[in-house]
Amino acid sequence: MNYHQKSYNFAPQNSNMTSSNRAKGYTLAIIGSMCYGLNPLFALPLYDKGVDPVSVLLYRYAFAVLLIGLLLIIKGEGFKIKRKEFLMSMAMGLFFALSSLFLFLSFKEMDAGIASTILFTYPLFVVLMMAAFFKEKTGIATWISLLCAGSGIALLYEGDGGTLSTYGIILVLLSAVTYAVYLVGVNRSVLHSLPTLKLAFFATLSGAVLFLIISILGSGIARLTTWEMWGNAFGLSFFTTFLSLALVTSSIHIIGSTPASIIGALEPITALVVSLTVFGGSLTVGNCIGIALIITAVVVIVKFGKKS
Repeated sequence: MNYHQKSYNFAPQNSNMTSSNRAKGYTLAIIGSMCYGLNPLFALPLYDKGVDPVSVLLYRYAFAVLLIGLLLIIKGEGFKIKRKEFLMSMAMGLFFALSSLFLFLSFKEMDAGIASTILFTYPLFVVLMMAAFFKEKTGIATWISLLCAGSGIALLYEGDGGTLSTYGIILVLLSAVTYAVYLVGVNRSVLHSLPTLKLAFFATLSGAVLFLIISILGSGIARLTTWEMWGNAFGLSFFTTFLSLALVTSSIHIIGSTPASIIGALEPITALVVSLTVFGGSLTVGNCIGIALIITAVVVIVKFGKKS
C-alpha cells in the first residue's frame, strides 16, 4: 500500500492547468502506482531465502526512513514538528505498519497479486468509517461498490485448497481496515495540515521502531547475507515506498486525489502481473471477473461516492 495521504476531497490547486501539466500529472500517477505494485517482486525472493515478513518490513521501513529523511534535508524542510503532531503521527504510523504487516503475512497464504487486489478495497472502508463515525452521507454508489467488492472477493475465494485461504482473506481485509483507519485518522486530526513528507517520515519511523521491537522480542532480525538480498530489501523500500510516495504525491498536487486514486488501480494490476509472469501464478475465469469487480467497486466509490 502507498505511504501517501489520499484525501478524497482534495482538488488540484490550479483548475486551469495546461494539457502538458495534466499529462505530466497522469504520467507521475501511473508510474508511482506501478512502482508500488512491485511489492511481490522484491518481497517474495526474500521470503524464499528464509527472511521472515517482520524482518522484511523492518528493512523496508528502515531504508524508507533514511531516504525520506534525506529528501527532507535536500528540500530544506527539516524535521521540526509540534508535540501533538509527533504523537499523532507516531500513533497513526502504528496502524500503517500493522497494515503492512497483515499484507506481507498474507503473501505467505495466497497469491501476492490477488492479495494486493483485495487490499484495494480500502477506500470502501474509508467511506464506511466516515459514515459511521463522522455521519457523512452515503448513497447508491457506496452500496453498488460494496456489492461489487463482495461479489469480487467471493469469486476469488475457492476455499482453503483453492486460490485463497480463509486466513489469507482475513489478513488482507485486516490490512485494508487498518490502512483505512490510518487515512481517516490523518484526515480528521492535527495531521491534516502536516506536510506529506514529514508525515511519511514519522509514520515510517514509528513502523521501523515497531518492527524492531517485534524482531528483538521474537526470533530476531534475519540477516541479509548476499548482495541480491540487500538489493531486494533496498529495492522494496526505494521503489514501493520512496519513489512511489514522491511520484504519487506530486501527481496529487497536479491532478487532484480523485484521479490519482482511480489510477491507483494499477497498483494491484501490476502486482498481479508480476506474480503471474515472474512467480508462475495462475488465474481462472472466475478470478479475472472477481478482480475486475473489485477494481470497478473502487473506481465507482472514488469517482461517484461523494455525488450520490
